[in-house]
Amino acid sequence: MVSAPRSVPAELSGWGNYPVETCHLYRPNDLDALKTIVQHAPQPDLISRGQGRSYGDASLNASRGVMLQEDLNRILSFDAETGVLECEAGATLSEILDYIVPRGFFLGITPGTKNISVGGAIAADVHGKNHHKEGTISHQLLAFSVLIASGEILTCSRDENSDLFWVTLGGMGLTGVILTARLQMKAVESAYVRTRTERCRDLDDVLSRIDDGDRDYDYAVAWIDCLARGDSLGRSVLMRANPARLEELPPSLRSSPHSVPSKRSFGVPFSLPSGVLNSFSMRIFNAAFYAARRDRGAIADYDSYFYPLDRVADWNRIYGRRGALQYQVVLPRATARQGLIDILGETTADGHGSFLAVLKSTGPANPSPLSFPIEGISLALDFPNTGEKLLRLLRRLDELTLASGGRVYLAKDSTLEAEHFRAMYPRFDEFLALKAKYDPETRFSSSLARRLGLVRAD
Repeated sequence: MVSAPRSVPAELSGWGNYPVETCHLYRPNDLDALKTIVQHAPQPDLISRGQGRSYGDASLNASRGVMLQEDLNRILSFDAETGVLECEAGATLSEILDYIVPRGFFLGITPGTKNISVGGAIAADVHGKNHHKEGTISHQLLAFSVLIASGEILTCSRDENSDLFWVTLGGMGLTGVILTARLQMKAVESAYVRTRTERCRDLDDVLSRIDDGDRDYDYAVAWIDCLARGDSLGRSVLMRANPARLEELPPSLRSSPHSVPSKRSFGVPFSLPSGVLNSFSMRIFNAAFYAARRDRGAIADYDSYFYPLDRVADWNRIYGRRGALQYQVVLPRATARQGLIDILGETTADGHGSFLAVLKSTGPANPSPLSFPIEGISLALDFPNTGEKLLRLLRRLDELTLASGGRVYLAKDSTLEAEHFRAMYPRFDEFLALKAKYDPETRFSSSLARRLGLVRAD
């Protein structure tokens, strides 16, 4: 008879430090330990957790089991001829980049942080600054293996167990434990990008430039001043880039084009007092950020363009002990302009500001029933947690998003209600049917899943 594995109760949160819940933690260090936990842990259900970089409660499981996969992070193989890499699900994008960039490769798809696990990236079906051309991580994902509730390990790809492949992408860890993944890396001539920065005077200006110019760039993103009002509503800084070819590099970089100079890192050693980030301080920051940018082209290393915040360790502490809630939505192109006006106007009128506000274009949806991006415009806002006042604002923003035919990103969500979720994700019944097929006893669950009605709440 197998003894039940022992867990450690601990308070846990996502990257936003909200909510904070007590969970029973397991830290498996090999496949056998992971199987034992799935089949014999005494908690009614479990959820996997990589680096904990989802903002809300996606990797939380209040009073239940959480499996930490940080130690299952080996790079298993890499074919320098084909660019195919295989790794364990706990490997981070940072670890992969450290391995592949000196060998002349880069990630096909990457979000705005490299400090996430591959398993988490698959579960959230992450996307990046090139979604308008390349889609989500599904584009570079060749196959993965998953441990389902029965204890069986299944290989999933577009051709093998394809239904499990697509339902696990964006499935928020609710179909099983992702064990390993095979990913197609992209060959690059250098570790640099050729950037183009443009200031946009208002929302119409940035949307027009996105429509007219994003097709010419592999990567595109805009910082948006969400506190600007009147004629300046939606003023932005558009930052686009293409991979830099060898002959485009300055002579000093051409001898080692895949080597990036080390940079000084910073850190936030403790949570700042609540209220440091307020509408006044953010208005000053936004005005200064916009004024300091000029229309220009430049050569930048991949870290500076893709991961500027990763240089600041624990930067989420700037929001204070109460934490932050991120709100990311995508709106169809036909309704995006008015929807963005409504969302930005409501946010400004309510007195809430966002320290980090990001706008980007997105391409067509993929076959995953819970994948976030649809063709349109995505907006991400970070709000310091002000309690019930902020929750009321987010509920109003949910209504505006729904009225525009948009949806909220589950990997960033902390507050979405089940009724709104079902309306935003009309294929949720398809997800439920496939979850029942592979997890009939609901062995995998999370606080997010119960909140949204993706599993029973009992």
